[in-house]
Amino acid sequence: MTTRQAFTTRIFGTLAAAIVFVSMSQAQTFTVLHDFTGGMDGANPHTGLTMDSAGNLYGTTLAGGLQINDCSEMNGCGTVFKLSRQGSGFIFRPLYQFHGHIPNGDGAGPLGRVIFGPDGALYGTTAYGGTSAVNCPAPDIGCGSVFKLTPPPTPCRSFTCNWQETQLHSFVMATDGGFPQGEIAFDSVGNLYGAAETGGSAGAGTVYELSPAQGTWTLTVLHDFAGGLNDGQFPLGGVQFDPAGNIYGTTAMGGNGDGEGTVFQLAPSGSSWMLNILYNFQLSSGGITPVAGVIVGPEGNLYGGTANGRPNPVVYELSPSNGSWIYSTLYTFNSDFCCGPDADPVMDSAGNLYGTTGGDSVEQIYGTVFKLTPSNGGWTYTDLHDFTGGNDGGLPQSRVLIDANGNLYGTASVGGSNGYGVVWEITP
Repeated sequence: MTTRQAFTTRIFGTLAAAIVFVSMSQAQTFTVLHDFTGGMDGANPHTGLTMDSAGNLYGTTLAGGLQINDCSEMNGCGTVFKLSRQGSGFIFRPLYQFHGHIPNGDGAGPLGRVIFGPDGALYGTTAYGGTSAVNCPAPDIGCGSVFKLTPPPTPCRSFTCNWQETQLHSFVMATDGGFPQGEIAFDSVGNLYGAAETGGSAGAGTVYELSPAQGTWTLTVLHDFAGGLNDGQFPLGGVQFDPAGNIYGTTAMGGNGDGEGTVFQLAPSGSSWMLNILYNFQLSSGGITPVAGVIVGPEGNLYGGTANGRPNPVVYELSPSNGSWIYSTLYTFNSDFCCGPDADPVMDSAGNLYGTTGGDSVEQIYGTVFKLTPSNGGWTYTDLHDFTGGNDGGLPQSRVLIDANGNLYGTASVGGSNGYGVVWEITP
């Protein structure tokens, strides 16, 4: 199990009204937009949100929904949901409940954010499920899938009216990878890219491309990680593109430093891709275990965070310089070893970075939402919200979403009045 693969063990509860927390010191208003019940609305949202042009929000839950087939022991197969903007608030609606793997083969346990494709449909991955489970370590669960969701052909008039799901690929582990999670991305011609946490020839994970052609999708492995000290292993954070078409990501382990993870680049080279390791995380540098991916800043710099540290997790920057990359620590968290960011940071138009820290329920640390502001050659840290694990939620493992008005949105994987997590908003 990785730091982002935790299931709760209870299914119960009722819908709760929005809960508002006001922090006078930062003049921020924190609002719970939806309090998950563990039923058909879902449970334990581990990923960030996506917004459409009308301001509606879309997301996934790891569990909840249907408890059928192989999902009964996982508290449900997971869901995709929508929060529709209505007046000054939002209306929650489930869009899809996953069914697991055989016989339906549509996936289970989404640990990656859904995004809009060039055709306006929603695309995402499930960490489990799919049509094939022969080579999976847990053959009754499945190795994961890539899916597409489209609205029903007629207007939906029911609370539980499902969107239409199409499976684009079902992972089989040895040849293509398994357990995909993290960010997916599209290129300019409509090909989809992502990373699978494990699998491939060495079991260390892969980066893949899915290309549409005449109604079918063909998967190509762009890189098969060798693991160990060679080129990293376990790419949890997904992938991002730069304007030149290079792909960037992280591996949570491996590399030729202390085996504590890497930042990598895949550069197009003719008909193939060349792997470049940009940074090897080391115990002496502080941050380790980058389960989060990186984002590409406007100047071509990369920004990311580490889940752990020795002694502390960090937010870091990698800057290109004369063919190499310079690593800088932007901020070091106070928490000892654990509880750094589990998701990519986000940058606003002014160059400020926003993110979440995951927390540790054993240590009664339930995570934060933070802002880093560039100031006089350094970065100033602002704590926007400290989760309590109570009605406001806890253990956020999602990236932050920023709208045009500067409002922030995200999820917390546990807590809320029912214990199954929340969708939250912070307004300035």
